[in-house]
Amino acid sequence: MKSKTLEESNHLGEVQRKQVILVTYLITTLDLTFVFMQLGIMPYLAKSLGLDSLGFGYLQTTFGVLQLVGGPIFGRFADQFGTRAALILSCASGTVFFLLTSISTSIPLLFLSKVPGLFMHGLPGAQKVITDLTAPSQRAAALGRLGFCFGIGIIIGSAVGGVLSTKFGVFVPIYVGLVGSLINTMIAMAWIPSQTKPKSGHDVTEQSTSQSGGVFSMREILRLMKFPGVMEIFIIKVFAGLPIGLFMIMFSIISMDFFGLEAVESGYLMSYFGVLQMVVQGLVVGTLTNHCTEKTLLRLSVFVFAIVGLGMALMRTVWHYCIIAVPLVFAFSMLATITDSILTKAVPSSDTGTMLGICASVQPLTRTVGPTIGGVLYKEFGVSSFGYLQLVVNVGLFVYLLKSKVPLGETKS
Repeated sequence: MKSKTLEESNHLGEVQRKQVILVTYLITTLDLTFVFMQLGIMPYLAKSLGLDSLGFGYLQTTFGVLQLVGGPIFGRFADQFGTRAALILSCASGTVFFLLTSISTSIPLLFLSKVPGLFMHGLPGAQKVITDLTAPSQRAAALGRLGFCFGIGIIIGSAVGGVLSTKFGVFVPIYVGLVGSLINTMIAMAWIPSQTKPKSGHDVTEQSTSQSGGVFSMREILRLMKFPGVMEIFIIKVFAGLPIGLFMIMFSIISMDFFGLEAVESGYLMSYFGVLQMVVQGLVVGTLTNHCTEKTLLRLSVFVFAIVGLGMALMRTVWHYCIIAVPLVFAFSMLATITDSILTKAVPSSDTGTMLGICASVQPLTRTVGPTIGGVLYKEFGVSSFGYLQLVVNVGLFVYLLKSKVPLGETKS
């Protein structure tokens, strides 16, 4: 199928519009599968090259900083050059990433292989497609289904990466990721229209607004934070999930020291999380977004996060954590979906890519500051400190949301 121009995409019809969305889900699933495939073997590759735990931390921080800086830039690129170009850039960057990793025979090369991570933003690229092709009322449910892709990626990527590295060597998953990313690039080139934004009477005004600065213009990126409600919702997005983000960064150490898990048992726990993610994002989130307002669901996710914090403060065994994981995954998935939906509606449609890029920088920000803050919390106050911090922060945010008059769910034209 040949790529289509904007004029052609306006006449795709409902069937082909759904086809593009399904292809986007496929690209996202494959991309996340390859990402989790290499995540599982990266510690072993680093160790084989003589990198100690401290050096591996620097390696992870390097990747986090690149993703943090690249998120908003990638979003601006999507707004100015189209979603198809952005997805191709992300998939091609993934190809270069796996190529450089496959020839990493030294520590400097391994660090160099992280540089393409600046533009590896497949999930925000997919969110951009979904945002452009769905009505505002359907957006939250459609974005939520991307979490189903995330769950599949965790399960298949972790399992396949482990099997391939064990049976055939640590570089084999990297080779698979290289070929797969190249195939993903070709799928994006062949099946995604060059532009996915529908035409409207506001096109000329919005285009001049979104293209008034270059891709690297921080002034244009920060301009979006001045729209009504954007800063407040973004702050809630960052702080509501920050404590649990710190906990997840330290989870590999906590699983060994606090829960006493072996590596294989940690793998089973990751698969359990993947299944929960698939169920919650694929079934629960979409159903609730069709029956409840975004304001209600935002308050609900923050409230559940507070309950999760209390549970984490009191947990003592891995079985306690498995129970807590159910509301945890729900709150995490709901918060991410609803805040992304609200924020993309709060800015002009010509700036949704940039907004999604800013949203995508939240997790890299946590990965960047997390090892230091999380390490101090764990060492000085123990595992329960993450739960108490989660409880206090989200109780405060919940009270703020009850009293706040921030506009939610309004589409900016």
